Amino acid sequence: MKSTIADGIHYFGLSGFPLAVRRVQTDSEHTPSHPHDLTEVEHSHDFCELVIVTRGSAMHMLEGDEFPVTAGDVFLLQGHQSHYFFDRRSLDLINIMYDPDKIALPENELRRMPGYCAMFMLEPTYRRQHRFASRLHLKRVPLARVERLTEEMERECQDDIPGREVALRAKLLELMVFLSRAYTTSDTTEAHALLRVGNVIGMLENDFSKDWKLEELLNIAHMSRSNLMRVFRKATGQTPIEYLVRLRIQKSMEMLRNSDLSITEIAMEVGFNDSNYFTRQFRRILGESPRAFRQGKA
Repeated sequence: MKSTIADGIHYFGLSGFPLAVRRVQTDSEHTPSHPHDLTEVEHSHDFCELVIVTRGSAMHMLEGDEFPVTAGDVFLLQGHQSHYFFDRRSLDLINIMYDPDKIALPENELRRMPGYCAMFMLEPTYRRQHRFASRLHLKRVPLARVERLTEEMERECQDDIPGREVALRAKLLELMVFLSRAYTTSDTTEAHALLRVGNVIGMLENDFSKDWKLEELLNIAHMSRSNLMRVFRKATGQTPIEYLVRLRIQKSMEMLRNSDLSITEIAMEVGFNDSNYFTRQFRRILGESPRAFRQGKA
């Protein structure tokens, strides 16, 4: 089967806000639910898609692996993942499509929540290995809450009135926070494993200036050194210490732009005890010194 590219322009419009809500319902003829409905067509997209299964069941083919889905399942499809549904049985879906690079989500604040790290960062990476057992599964009451939130988002998408973009971003964040908190109550072994790593990321994000030792992070994750390194690198592309260094550099960039503190003071504020080491790390990551960055800031 040849994979189709689902281009965001078909859902967001030429210059539209990069967030859309689409419902998929399954009738006896499997009639498409909306223009560009690719539910049963193998496809990938250049945006993220949060899938909420509200009724029925189906098989989900993702990157060559089959996973059963049923009402209450919630999972994130990252861009450029080939997938489609088959063997649909009264399946109803809500697809929330958004481009995280263009919607200006406060990722640093979101990553302070272990549940966000586990569900939105780690679970998509470990879905195949965990055979979908680490997905979020909502019971009836929280699923109803999610449906109400998505209905509000859908109305905002349809009503093109001033404030629409602000309201949509706020409602998406509310939904993400609700789902992230719900994920922390997941009862599967696989979800607990991801939450332990999510705890590490959340700790680093919440207290980036602390003089963290690897042993402390291992205790938080309840993992061996080799296991934490493997899982963390697979999820973020970095070791925990490299993640922390880059987080500190990011925070220092904000301070260089927005404060009059000296470079030495900023280095100390973000957790570097040696301003020379801070400058070397800054130059390694950004290709210029903190002083040059400050002088060239927009």
